[in-house]
This record gives sequence, C-alpha cells and structure tokens, in this order.
Amino acid sequence: MTSVQDDTGILAGDDRMLIDGELQHTGSGALFDVIHPGNGEVVGSATDGTVSDMERAIGAARRAFDTTEWSRDVEFRYHCLGQLHEALTRNMERLRRIVVTEVGCPIGVTRSQIEEPIEEVKHWAEYGRSFDYLQDTGRHSTVMGPARRLLHFDPVGVVGAITPWNVPFYLNVAETMPALMAGNTVVLKPAQLTPWSGSELGRIVAEETDIPPGVFNVVLSNANEVGAALSADPRVDMITFTGSTATGRAILAAAAPTVKKTMLELGGKSAHIVLDDADLSASLPMAAVMACVMSGQSCILPSRILLPRSRYDEGIAVLKATMESFPVGDPWVAGNMQGPQISETQRQKVLGLITDGVESGATLITGGGIPENLPTGYYTQPTLLGNVDPDSRIAQEEIFGPVLTVTAYDTDDEAVAIANNSIYGLSGEVSSADNDRALAVAQRMRTGSVTVNGNSFFGITSPFGGTKQSGLGRRNGTQGFEEYLEIKTIGLPG
Repeated sequence: MTSVQDDTGILAGDDRMLIDGELQHTGSGALFDVIHPGNGEVVGSATDGTVSDMERAIGAARRAFDTTEWSRDVEFRYHCLGQLHEALTRNMERLRRIVVTEVGCPIGVTRSQIEEPIEEVKHWAEYGRSFDYLQDTGRHSTVMGPARRLLHFDPVGVVGAITPWNVPFYLNVAETMPALMAGNTVVLKPAQLTPWSGSELGRIVAEETDIPPGVFNVVLSNANEVGAALSADPRVDMITFTGSTATGRAILAAAAPTVKKTMLELGGKSAHIVLDDADLSASLPMAAVMACVMSGQSCILPSRILLPRSRYDEGIAVLKATMESFPVGDPWVAGNMQGPQISETQRQKVLGLITDGVESGATLITGGGIPENLPTGYYTQPTLLGNVDPDSRIAQEEIFGPVLTVTAYDTDDEAVAIANNSIYGLSGEVSSADNDRALAVAQRMRTGSVTVNGNSFFGITSPFGGTKQSGLGRRNGTQGFEEYLEIKTIGLPG
C-alpha cells in the first residue's frame, strides 16, 4: 500500500483494489501513474486492473447478493453503514488531502467534496432503515371480488457504479451508499484520473466495517474496456453512471442486450436567465464565482449567462470585475478558490473551445489563456466571452472549464427559447426582483432543476437529474432511493 505525505501536504492513497473482501494487487500486477494537477508531477500509483479482475468482482457481488442475507437484513445494513459513517469521519482529513492531491480542488472549498458526502452515508442509513419496503395500497374491487394490493420494494441486485473525476469521493458515495442501503451489492469503477478516492473508500470498508465480502467491490483500471465489461456483463442488474453524454450513450448501448436498468447523470450546458429587473450586483458575482470555484469542472454550473440587451454592458462589467479578481493558484493555499484543470488534455480542450468561440465571432472580454504566474500545473485563466451566438459551438458544447459565455436577449420569451436551445437539460437559474415572475420563467425551462434568485435546488432530500441528453433517472430524495429498488405488486384476497 502506498501512503506518502510530503511537506506540501500531498498524500498518496491506497493503490489496491477491493475484490470479494480482500485488498489486493491482481491481474498483470501493473500500476499506472497518478498525477497532481497542481504541478503536473507523478505523486503515486494505482493498480491497473484487468477485465478478468472486473469479472471476479462481478462474480463476488453476484454471489453476495444471491446467497447472503444482505438484501433482506435491513438492521444489519443500518449497522454497517453506521460503522462506515464513523470510519469516514475518523479518516476525514486523510480523504480531504487525497482529493486535493488527485483532483486539484482547493483545500479551502472541499466541504462539499468531503464533509457533505460523509454525512450522506448517515442520511441513507437512517432513510433506508425507516423506508416502508411493503406498502399496502388498500382494498380494491375487481372482477374476481374484493382484493388487497401490496407493493413490495425489492433491491435491484448487482449495481455497477462508474464514477467521474471531478468530484470523485462525493460521487463514489452518492452512487453507492443508497444502493447498499437498499439491499444491493456493488461494484465501483472509479475514474482513471482519480483512483485513490475509490480505493480509500474500499480500504475503509474492508478494514473498519462489518460489510461482508463481495457486497462492496472496487476495481481500479486505466483501461476503458474494464468499465465497458461492467456495463455489458449479464450478471449486473443496474448501471449508475455520472460523466459525459458520449460515454452515457456507450453505456446505454452496452446495457441494451440485457435490458439493464440505467441511471445516468450526463453533461450540461445550463443557462442563467437574468431578467431585466434583477439586481445585477447580487446575482452576477455569484454566477462568476460558480464558474470558477471548481475550475469550471461541474456539470450543473450555469455557464451561459443570458442578459437583457438593455442591461448588457452593466452586466458585463460586473462579471468582468469578479472574474479578474478571482483567486487562482496552488490548491494547498487556503485563500485560493480556483485550482487547476484535471489534466493538460482537459486544459487544451478548454483553451481550444475558447479559441473557437473567438473565431466564431465572440468577444474575449477577459482571460482566455494560461496565468503567467502559474507556469507549472494545468491552470486556466477565468474567462468571459461576450456577444456569443447561441447556436455557436462555444454556446452548445460543455466546456468543463472556468468559462462564462454571455448572450443578449430582448424579451422573456426569447430568453427562454435561447435557454432551451440545447441538447442538454440538467440545471438552470433565473434572477429577478419578482419571485413570481422568476418562477414563471423557471417553469418554462426544459431542465431537471432550476435555482431561483440564488436559492439552490441541490440537496440530499431533493431529487436531482437531467432531461433530454443530460440523463435518465434521479439521485437524492425519495425518488433517488427508489431508483435502486424494483416494485413488485402483490394481489391478495380482500
């Protein structure tokens, strides 16, 4: 096991996989490098699992679901997740440093990546314990006489969870904990760029809880075919995935032959409609902050700002001032709020889209390049583009970088039409001095969630997910828990 901390705080995580209750190096025994985005240096390694390793993990999950009491013993599941919550709390600072190391997330803004998901473990344990798995719908009149109908909620079975690199620990927890508490067994495939958030979770499960062998498995790999094997295997009953729409389409295709249940949280290109009566000094600085605070590497951020033409110059000035003063730099320095992109490949994608936007007629107002004072690591300047054509590539493609585009509009109807002019529909925002007017606009937006006047829609008790090509299903809330269950209707004599 790798466990190294240097004087910068960089911490290497466990490089082993968890398969059938054992932490191990398997397959070819090969390792792949883990790189810290803040300086571009190799900081450790992770086990490069194979398709054979994935097949063994799936087999272990299948046996654990079919032959143990895990799926039927709610109190034991509650006990185990309670242990896990306590163990994660004990390991909180270690997990925080792993996330900063492998993601480059500024250490001062890690609460949503560490504390909040740890508390979600406790939430799902309590929610699953109190959930009514056998619900009586009452007496019904049928052609066969009076009848009672019961709804029995069964776990789906083996759940394959494929998670991304932008908020790895949070999503490793969010995609697996409700699945476990609902009675499923799990195979987790973390992203190649952020393997340690997954392997550390596996280590803690193995060493500090009573979760039985095979119930929770973690397979690390640098090979795309390993994740593909999880999606296609007939022993897997459900796939949950967060990531790009392109990969989501591939997962759907792989799952189709066995008609797997799929829950997908995919790309976004969300719009923030600023109505003509809005307080720009209140709404726009936060819009700029949200575009930068995770280096723009968030699917839900409203990256398209729609300003009324009558207030366009005023709005541009507020956004420009905020982005030019935003603290960018070393993620280990507490005052910095924007760190690097995850990789040089991702940074070049962001810079390429900015260049394409300017060549397509957009105005580069600020940023657009690499910060001169940050020559190492994968940093990108906070970037503001104005006069953006709503049909242009920069307005249609997900950038995943600290970039805001601004488009002017003349009427509320036009603003709604521009906002809905996207293959995506994950989130959105409306700002107005009139809550009722903002609500009326929000209701017309074709998207899974909308923030009105800065009041966030996101929370563990509220369902979250996308419309159109932003995904299938919902996470969080009652609906999010029930995604991991199947409903069996039982008819009895009444």
